[in-house]
Amino acid sequence: MNIMKKYDSNVRQAIDLLQMLISTPSISKEESDAADKLQTFILRSAPFRVDMHRHLNNIWCVSPDFDSAKPTLLLDAHIDTVRPVADWSSQPYTPVISGDRITGLGSNDDGGSLVSLLQVFYLLSGGKQNYNTIFLASAEEEISGKGGIEAVLPLLPPISCAVVGEPTGMRPAIAEKGLMVLDCVAHGIAGHAARDTGKNAIYVALKDIDWFREYKFPKQSPLLGDVRMSVTQISAGTQHNVVPDVCKFVVDVRSNECYSNRELLGLIRENVSVDVEPRSLRLNSSSISLEHPLSLRAVEMGLVPFGSPTLSNQALLDIPTIKMGPGDSSRSHTANEYILISEIEQGIEVYMQLLDGLILNGAS
Repeated sequence: MNIMKKYDSNVRQAIDLLQMLISTPSISKEESDAADKLQTFILRSAPFRVDMHRHLNNIWCVSPDFDSAKPTLLLDAHIDTVRPVADWSSQPYTPVISGDRITGLGSNDDGGSLVSLLQVFYLLSGGKQNYNTIFLASAEEEISGKGGIEAVLPLLPPISCAVVGEPTGMRPAIAEKGLMVLDCVAHGIAGHAARDTGKNAIYVALKDIDWFREYKFPKQSPLLGDVRMSVTQISAGTQHNVVPDVCKFVVDVRSNECYSNRELLGLIRENVSVDVEPRSLRLNSSSISLEHPLSLRAVEMGLVPFGSPTLSNQALLDIPTIKMGPGDSSRSHTANEYILISEIEQGIEVYMQLLDGLILNGAS
């Protein structure tokens, strides 16, 4: 099938929008200008009268002829980017098209998914599906901010399931690891380093640091593997001749779908002596059943489901979700980030094969 022939105007429109978004800095919490321009673009480009809404820097559109008796599918991609790293050989906010390649900050993460899903929203709308669609350009995804998708969900109709656009090479991620960051404090007794006095808080911490390094939680996931715990920061002591009475360290915990973050926190506290405080319990692992219509359709298409080690808005959606989109995760957050025009062409085509005619069960 000639994708350009079937979706030529959609691809061209997607590329125009992508260039505009690259040209508009949209660091997390600073997405206002990009959100303004996206609103204007949608009003001008939508092939129907669009029901568009905005909260903070989040933009969403509801399909025409919305029917509350139907289930609702959310198409989500994020509008924000990380800050550019120092090694760019071109201007990160100047889109450069060279052959098949579009280079620019946010082109791969997450511009390719965003512009593709907007076109898919246009194509799916019009009452032809047995479900409603909502397109969401969400803010603050890169920092899991509370002003992003979490702030929008209470304002939306009930959502049955979602496609979360992220660069996966159009492979469907049906599970995703969660994240919990722990601040740990070991307590000792201050003393003079030259005398056999005090209780060294670093030595107290070492036993528990070793536990974090070696312990394996018994429940393993066939898609996501073990829960991973990594001690990533440590701080103690005021000067060389004082036995420290406090040692602080940070643990990065990547959970699988077998445990909630709250369950893991309880198990960790049972096994260590240090004080343990989580920064958040919000970012749980997520998964979707292989028997869900989204999963079944993906497998029928020959797509191979996988488990993703990276975090996305899936963690904040307590509904069945698939994460997939054009581009490659390895390009994200790097200098000279790029996406291929052919990947966006493929993205629109594969999204449509996945979603057009999909039968979702009942309203949420």
